[in-house]
Amino acid sequence: MAHTYKNSKVDLTSTGDTVLYTSPAATTTIVKSILVSNDDTSNACHITVTLLNTSNTVFSLFKEKNITAKTTEELLTHPIVMNTDEELKVQAQNADDLHVVCSYLEVT
Repeated sequence: MAHTYKNSKVDLTSTGDTVLYTSPAATTTIVKSILVSNDDTSNACHITVTLLNTSNTVFSLFKEKNITAKTTEELLTHPIVMNTDEELKVQAQNADDLHVVCSYLEVT
């Protein structure tokens, strides 16, 4: 069994759903951290984080979580386990405000 630490990063340049990470075939993923940084100098911005299972059922992890201007926030207090082909998606209230970094462990 192989254990590989990795990360995925996105700059949310639009307000549409953006795939942050998809768990590969024959892999269980343990998401350890989701950091969100708001680069706007004066305005807060909401982020929505969802998990889609293999049936494309949407599970909300964070619904319009407020990220204050000029701050970085850790969203997770506990790890999230993802199965093969499940997706983490993120969506920003405003374009060009948020950067997201997801750190995870892939077990194959």
